[in-house]
Amino acid sequence: MIMDQDWAILQGSFLLADKLCLPSSLSSLQKCDWQKVGNPVLAAVGEICGEGNHLKSKAASWRKKLVCVVWLKLLSKEHGEDMEEAWRESPFFPLQNPLPEVNYTVLVELLKSLSAADTFAHFLLCLPRHQLCSELEQFSEHMKSNPVDEDDVHFFLELWWQLWKSREDQLAEGQDSIEVLFARRVAHLTSQPASLTHHTAKRMKVDSTASPNNTDVLDILLHMLTDMKDAISKPEHCSHALSNCLDSLYTTFLTDQSVILPIKDKLLFLSKAMSIREKNNDKLTSELLQVAQRDLRASYTPSKFQPSRLSLFEALKSASELTQFWQNHDLLKACCSSPASYAAFKLQQSVHRMLVALEEADMTGEEEVEKNTLRGLLESLTFPIIETSSEVSMRVAMTIISHRLEDYHDVTVLFASETSWLACDEQQWLECLEKNQTAFQQCDTVIQLASTLSSQLQTENFDVSWSKRLLKVVTAVFTALSLEDKNKALAAILKSSSKGFFGTSGGSALIASFERELNMAFNCIIQGGGGASTAEGNLSTAVSLVARVAFQNPEATLRSCCHSAIFNKGAFSLVSKILKQLPGLGGLTQCKEESEGRRNPTHLLCRCLQEVTSARSLSENEKEQFHKFVTLLMVPVATGEGEKESLLSPQELVNVFVLPNLACSGNGSVDLKLSLQLLHVALCVDTQEVAYSSAHWVLECSPFPLLFILAQLQDQALRCWEQPLGSAVHRWSMETSELLTSVLITLAQVVGDQVEATPSLWSRALFWLHDKMKKLDWTVYFYLKPVWGVHFKNEVPSSLLAVCDLPEQEWSALNLPQYGHGTGLLAWMECCALSDSLQSTMLSCLNLDQRRSEHVSMFSKGLLVALTQTMPWCSVPQWSRLLGTLKELITSGRLHVPFSLEYVEFLPLLDLRQFSYELCLSVLMLRVLQLLCGSSCSHWLSGDGWAHVARLYAHTMREVMNSLKAKLALPASGTLTGSTQVHAAQLKVSEVSCTPVKTPKMPRDCLEDLSESAQTLEQVPSQEVLFVLSQIFCHVQHIQVMMPGGQSEPLFLSSLEILSHYQAIAGAFPESSSPLENENIKHFFNTITDNLENQEMKSVLQQKIAQLG
Repeated sequence: MIMDQDWAILQGSFLLADKLCLPSSLSSLQKCDWQKVGNPVLAAVGEICGEGNHLKSKAASWRKKLVCVVWLKLLSKEHGEDMEEAWRESPFFPLQNPLPEVNYTVLVELLKSLSAADTFAHFLLCLPRHQLCSELEQFSEHMKSNPVDEDDVHFFLELWWQLWKSREDQLAEGQDSIEVLFARRVAHLTSQPASLTHHTAKRMKVDSTASPNNTDVLDILLHMLTDMKDAISKPEHCSHALSNCLDSLYTTFLTDQSVILPIKDKLLFLSKAMSIREKNNDKLTSELLQVAQRDLRASYTPSKFQPSRLSLFEALKSASELTQFWQNHDLLKACCSSPASYAAFKLQQSVHRMLVALEEADMTGEEEVEKNTLRGLLESLTFPIIETSSEVSMRVAMTIISHRLEDYHDVTVLFASETSWLACDEQQWLECLEKNQTAFQQCDTVIQLASTLSSQLQTENFDVSWSKRLLKVVTAVFTALSLEDKNKALAAILKSSSKGFFGTSGGSALIASFERELNMAFNCIIQGGGGASTAEGNLSTAVSLVARVAFQNPEATLRSCCHSAIFNKGAFSLVSKILKQLPGLGGLTQCKEESEGRRNPTHLLCRCLQEVTSARSLSENEKEQFHKFVTLLMVPVATGEGEKESLLSPQELVNVFVLPNLACSGNGSVDLKLSLQLLHVALCVDTQEVAYSSAHWVLECSPFPLLFILAQLQDQALRCWEQPLGSAVHRWSMETSELLTSVLITLAQVVGDQVEATPSLWSRALFWLHDKMKKLDWTVYFYLKPVWGVHFKNEVPSSLLAVCDLPEQEWSALNLPQYGHGTGLLAWMECCALSDSLQSTMLSCLNLDQRRSEHVSMFSKGLLVALTQTMPWCSVPQWSRLLGTLKELITSGRLHVPFSLEYVEFLPLLDLRQFSYELCLSVLMLRVLQLLCGSSCSHWLSGDGWAHVARLYAHTMREVMNSLKAKLALPASGTLTGSTQVHAAQLKVSEVSCTPVKTPKMPRDCLEDLSESAQTLEQVPSQEVLFVLSQIFCHVQHIQVMMPGGQSEPLFLSSLEILSHYQAIAGAFPESSSPLENENIKHFFNTITDNLENQEMKSVLQQKIAQLG
């Protein structure tokens, strides 16, 4: 610190004051002489800190520096600080050294003249406790020395309360450089051994009755007040003194934790305080409010000065004696009867607080006696009623908000909701809100502002212009909230009204501007990346835009979200991401149509989805987008409270979009496939995300009626190819049938688990469902096997029991007219197709004596017929299961399929035993298709049915080719080398299209490597594989020719695949056939292909055949 012009002026003033003391000096100044010599110093301070020279804060800082320098000057002399050391180490040396020597009287009188009790308190709090108490005792002696006047009393009382108020202002490193430096210098000085001569010469004599070891701050202050009580003659000082006494007693002995007052109580205190100040010609300012706030806070916060000597009894006794003394001198009566002052108001609050505390305090003995005495004295005091107005309260709140004073966040919430303030001056209220938007950026405040705006919009003759301004401000404040707070605000808005501000009578006046903003927001979102992956920044912007309009009208916003997700291509992904960021929009809202009989309120999002989808019929692409959208919405997202919740619950999706549609599935307008897709995705999401839930959500979706509806649909699906074109019954596709089966099995498993857990609870529903099932096809019963559990036997046609030995304990016979004599194998095949467990049971319990050839022959013929009857109605999974059954029967010798060489002129010398299964299966399928395409069966199927049969047959041929490739890679002599295995795996050729383009060939290097490997693998059955492939090709071509229309694309693609495999193997093993044999086989293949009617297919196949060899 360096000397500047201001400090030069101050130095001169001290020197002048020192001269005025002649023949003495400032170092020996007496209290009564300060008025004579102090004027030059006070004049200099007034000149330096006067208005226009310094800002208010800088003036306060300068005065603080002055007190610090004078005090350190005094302490340096008292502790005999070395001049050389001070010059090197003390930053204050340049300022304090030029000053004349001073004593304690100069310091205290200077503080008193500057009304710097707060500065004195701050510096005292920098000292260790024992030194603080020592300084207080010295201060006490000075104050009590003659003459004692009202200024001494006032300064003492101010210092006392400043110590109590400033207890939370703990000194922090870097918080205030002057205080930090002061604390360091004091610590340094007190750590040095003091010179006895200086110490005894400059320190004032302390009263011998006071203990030098007293570290009880309150004890010192109470003794000081007791000693000075006679000097108190003004009612204001009496009020101040008793208030200090009561509040200090309360915060030291009668409370152990801070009392958090409601903001309304705080504001009432501040409003009354400011009303009193204004009556006393003080202007309402932020400084006055800060003083009142600190007073209030200090009155309810436990003191940091915990007693070390003073007891509760002694404190109560001192308070009682002081109260009694001032009451006897009519000072308290004057306090209560005089015009309201801030000190009297504070006393009134202190008395009330103390009376409540004394009433609740549990004391015994002498404490109880003293408590009753003090309570009686305080209860005898009467105070005038202090009134305040809403206008004052509003101005207090506005000042707190504008200057960001203590508790301004809580005040903003009250400001936003207090309608009485709004009624005082709407324009002033709104202007405060507009100027201080950042102060209102918290969730509770925004919610209250929204409520206030809604209330205003419901009033008659509301100001449209004012409402628009308020809406603009409220929306801007909401937009500035964090995402978490936005969601809280949205949830609150949704609870009050699904239409937000536009659910009110006056909302229509604001609708036009909102609709423009809504359209603009969604145009920006969709054009900015609705169909593509969205960057995090873009997503954040999109979320903010949607949140902003949703805050104003949640329902309209969600409806736009749903519309965009369904009708804008690819937008469903972005919209779902946006909504997942806004779980606050997933709340419940009451349905308008209570007569619809819904058991629970509906989520707004679900209702908007329902309205959007029911407004018009959806195209296939829109249905797909809707399906994907709800799938994403059902994935649970974090709610911010450690829990996960989905925006669209599975049970709500099922109750709203599935059950109503399935219940009227006979109506042709119902999209059964979409309903099943939604039910399927609901069940799948639940399985993945809510696996540990105690009660499954499906129990809230009428599970048993739902099972019966699905079972009815499954019964209809069994006759999918039998329905005439004009039928009112839904026309089934096999894809829909497979989806239905999957949904039925999954739902049955879920319900079955619940039934198993509490069977007694569901017994009635179980028997109801079982009774209903009697009207349906018997096979449907087995899809619900998990539901039946052990409660019912398996009911099958009686003819099945003739071909299968099934235990009577678990199986019972049904007399069905359509399953007469000889239909046992048909029922057996149907059971094999239903499930893996049933397939295993049917194979193990099949009643067939393989030792009797006639039995095997009859079984094989019957199975051929049963397979022909079963195949067209099988789904792909069911057909795959039947192929497994056929493989087991063929390889075990129970099914005899005679193989005839219909497509060869001469019998080749080959070993076809290891390919017997593939050849037998191909021949069996040929026989099945010959029967199916025959005159007696060809009328069974529609065009879609024949297309499905072709897909199943192509699937079968693909399985055969996979089996052949596996056998080609495993020679009889042992395992192939790793290289050969890789080459063999490369034999797989992908499917080709119908377009007559150049067909793919095996890479030359791959063929060469395979050829080299073939030379060392003499056991590879390449000739046999080529022969089998040629037979299969002929079978496929034969069937394609037989098929109605002869244009089956699956069979055409299957033929191309067979030729590709043939070409690859022939190229890899060139020794497998001679050039002549190659020419013969190509000629033979062309001859077979000539029978095709479709010229395009024929041309492509013949191009492929020409490439063989």
